[in-house]
Amino acid sequence: MHKKLADAEVHLVLKNNIISMTKKNGLSRRNFLVRSAIGIASVAVFPGSAISKILNKNNNKLNQKGEISKMAFEWKFNPRPYSDEEAKTLLKDVMSPETSDWHYNTHHKGYVTFLNNIEKELETADRTKANGNYSQIGELKRRMTWNHGGTVLHDLYWEVLGGDGDPSKGKDVLAAIEKEFGSFDKWKEDFKASALAAKLSGWGVLVFDKLYSGRLLNILVDEHHYGAIWGGIPLIACDVFEHAYYHKDGPGRAKYIDNLINNLHWGRINDRFIKFVK
Repeated sequence: MHKKLADAEVHLVLKNNIISMTKKNGLSRRNFLVRSAIGIASVAVFPGSAISKILNKNNNKLNQKGEISKMAFEWKFNPRPYSDEEAKTLLKDVMSPETSDWHYNTHHKGYVTFLNNIEKELETADRTKANGNYSQIGELKRRMTWNHGGTVLHDLYWEVLGGDGDPSKGKDVLAAIEKEFGSFDKWKEDFKASALAAKLSGWGVLVFDKLYSGRLLNILVDEHHYGAIWGGIPLIACDVFEHAYYHKDGPGRAKYIDNLINNLHWGRINDRFIKFVK
């Protein structure tokens, strides 16, 4: 019963939309009848549920007036390359089993949740009230950048963890690192220093500076975005927010960074390097 009602409503809305669009475009009576007939025929061929699926696939929706408009973009909470249970074992030298769970399922997921909340609020935010002090649109834009950075960096963080730390399993990226830094050990020293120098909430990141120098650079990022390089493609991310390591190592950030480097999955890092750099 509910499905039939829903289909009937979609049919009616689409018919009204065809008629409205035809009138707005000032079509002749003949073209009006032809286009209306085609539209109604398409409604007969495609059930409302199928039309709804087509609209959803194209990120569209029907409003109450029967007009087609864009839906708010949906940001995805991406899976890790291992299950939550596997993470407890694979990442045990880097973080506590509890951290491997709530860092992903609470902190990381939270950034995606708020990205979607912001996306919806941006649909109705009043752009005319924007100014350099405070406005709703300004705060939404600021928090969008913050949550976007948190999402992207956490996706990478989980992707590169869970290995045995053997760089020889990433021969292409290892060769590029040795060319840029002189040796793997010199890269490691610089990467660790970058991560140690970030504020209490920040990241150490190996990036490929695609838009400017074409070099591999170790950078530090405060919070999720201060210090990020425009056009820099992140290849390795080390989260040094205190929640990433305090449950296991307390204030021992240096120990945590060493353990993370020893847990890197150089096969997946190499795949990313080939995909985005080579």
